[in-house]
Amino acid sequence: MVELLSAYADQPEPRSVAVVGNQPLAPDPVRAKAVDDCDLVIRVNGFVTDDPGGPETTGRKVHAVVFNRAVRATRHVFRDYHRRLYLLVEPGRLHWEPEALPGWWPADLGFVPVPNREVLLPLSDALGLPTRTEPTWSTTGTLAAWIAHTSFPRAQLVLTGFSFIDNPHQTSWEHASGDSCIVGPEHQIAAEGRLLESWTRTGDTVLLR
Repeated sequence: MVELLSAYADQPEPRSVAVVGNQPLAPDPVRAKAVDDCDLVIRVNGFVTDDPGGPETTGRKVHAVVFNRAVRATRHVFRDYHRRLYLLVEPGRLHWEPEALPGWWPADLGFVPVPNREVLLPLSDALGLPTRTEPTWSTTGTLAAWIAHTSFPRAQLVLTGFSFIDNPHQTSWEHASGDSCIVGPEHQIAAEGRLLESWTRTGDTVLLR
């Protein structure tokens, strides 16, 4: 997976990686530029990008998409899909999730499954989640951040769009696309927020609010 991500990045050994969550954010040209200046930009599920001539919020660049089977696709998700890497996370396969994609998934678009044993379970261990025996696991956004953090440990990591870092007790959340949903009972977002916030104290991770 590291080699695949590197192949889609602006350069083979990314020096900076951005992971953009789906929290609604106010326009900020500085934030947008910081994301687009990264060598590798990873976005999550039903993400949005800045439209040409529109407000500058989180930039326009997309190298990789980390998504789950319940993705709510926006008009941005499949734009230029032949130029992107799509990584499917499927933690529920450890318990009950069926092996099925939405019927509207493009027939000519492949994807790479993210292995639970090598990626999800080490993250669950870091979060203190008993994923092996109970149906509890991280959000897709934190999985994307973990993939970036562990795949490129020497790169500068830029995180933005993660509402639970500042609001760990929310029971529902808004998305930048305009929709909303409950926080799934399988997630422990307070633990996720603590983990991501701890990275910002190492000097290698920047959180852009």
